[in-house]
Amino acid sequence: MPTDDSQPTYYRASLGLMKEVSGALAADYHSALITHMRANGGVFDYPAAGLSFQLAKEFGFCYGVDKAVDMAYEARVKFPGKRIFLLTEIIHNPRVNKRLVDMGIVFLSGQYATGLTEDAITAEDVVLIPAFGTSSETLARLRAKGCILIDTTCGSVVRVWKRVERYAADGFTSVVHGKYDHEETIATVSQARAQGGHFLVVRDRAEAERVVSFIEGSMPAGELLAGFHPGACSAGFDPARHLQRIGVANQTTMLASESLEIARVIGAALERRYGREHADEHFRSFDTICSATQDRQDAIQAMIAGTPPDLILVIGGYNSSNTGHLLEVAMSRCPAYHIQDAGEMLDTARIRHLPQGAKAPVETRDWLPGGELRIGLTAGASTPNRAIADSILRVLELRGVNAADAMEAIES
Repeated sequence: MPTDDSQPTYYRASLGLMKEVSGALAADYHSALITHMRANGGVFDYPAAGLSFQLAKEFGFCYGVDKAVDMAYEARVKFPGKRIFLLTEIIHNPRVNKRLVDMGIVFLSGQYATGLTEDAITAEDVVLIPAFGTSSETLARLRAKGCILIDTTCGSVVRVWKRVERYAADGFTSVVHGKYDHEETIATVSQARAQGGHFLVVRDRAEAERVVSFIEGSMPAGELLAGFHPGACSAGFDPARHLQRIGVANQTTMLASESLEIARVIGAALERRYGREHADEHFRSFDTICSATQDRQDAIQAMIAGTPPDLILVIGGYNSSNTGHLLEVAMSRCPAYHIQDAGEMLDTARIRHLPQGAKAPVETRDWLPGGELRIGLTAGASTPNRAIADSILRVLELRGVNAADAMEAIES
């Protein structure tokens, strides 16, 4: 255990050092340009370049991400002489994670990993649990080590865990709309496992329809399971036994409309099989999409209603689930590009971006038309304001505007 017996070993809220870290946070992530746009209806016009930029009403850092990043910065100040480990990316944004690396925080997995593993952690160390949370098994091992734990798990994620725990306790299998290999979903299904329950992770409506086909008797159990990765279901999963009573939940960053539709079709299938009078005995559902995810999806829907922008830039990490779903909404009405940062706009002819559903970014030509343009912007919940501002300034530079001149125009 830590040598100072008065030192808490578990933190779930602010470490009380926001005054000390607020300057560093502002310098790393805030933007005068975005502040200006918020104060002016989300609009920034630059007539000399023929450009008008429009921010979605809701975008960027959400409360849960703010809290996670704040706590990481506080941890570095509070424990200057200790090793600080981070289980994996604290959020899905390269700017933020690279900054934590620069601060000396050691990543145990993911693209920033150093090669050290959980085995390296001692009772004298500090461990950051990311905003996605971690599995119940990992948390138990860390507690047994006696290290200092700083748990930044988002409250919306914890709300899903409680729902899944209740399903398991009541004998319901959790069918989770999500990505089986996403950090959040891995943590969520572990809560069912800890209660002795079972789970099945469905990625989309198509996979949910396979479940429906099994429930209605048109798909054998073996065929159903053959369509899922082994990691998408609990050990010993038996469709005949474990799909009789289902509770639906979701990864908080999925497309809200799809989550609701998946719950609807599974509930309807169970009702057809067992009868309406027995529906409550076989089906439960609870909308666990977080409000920030929903707000950002609603905001981009509002942006493309009526006359949409000429193009939309969707800014966020390429491994960010909620950013990918913003792209899905945006491109339903106009050209849209998911970029990780301003550097992906290579020149006026070429942009590197992640297409919907793709595994790796591609280059597209002729992405920035000439003449007057109205460009919409949104950003995933893990994207800081500075990354959005940098993207605006990069577009201006591609139109021949000096970034310093643009900022001078804002300040005046």
